[in-house]
Amino acid sequence: MRRSDREVTGFENLLQIVYACDVCRLAIANGDYPYLLPLNFGAEVMDGTLYLYFHGADTGTKYELLQNHPQVSFEMDCEHQLVLDDGTMNCTMEYRSIIGRGRVEIVPDEAKLHGLEILMAQYHAGGFAFSHAAIPRTTVMRLTVEEMTGKCRKVKSRA
Repeated sequence: MRRSDREVTGFENLLQIVYACDVCRLAIANGDYPYLLPLNFGAEVMDGTLYLYFHGADTGTKYELLQNHPQVSFEMDCEHQLVLDDGTMNCTMEYRSIIGRGRVEIVPDEAKLHGLEILMAQYHAGGFAFSHAAIPRTTVMRLTVEEMTGKCRKVKSRA
């Protein structure tokens, strides 16, 4: 990382950023250009490994591409704040972000409910009850995170 002063280290610190985000962008190989998707997600840690869960309809381009190339990159960011400095007539942006890579697999039918519960918990503490009627028509994907880095830009106050 070029700006080591902005690097976020430590698994728990990286997880704090993950849990603060509400969209994960997934980049899938697609010939000359990556196929980029903004997705809702849920995060789960098991045995020191981070897993990200996604869901969608049963058909689509992403599934066709993942069959041939399950290795993906991902990005998520949060806490954006424009900071203006009238004295110097400059501006910057505060943020926290994660980038990483890993492998995506389709979750088998018997594990879909678990993946969806993890996803729901990302958006509502403790999760919430939802209709199970759509589960048979829903595809759940799980990304095993193999590598990730974090970055944080917070402006120091001038008090």
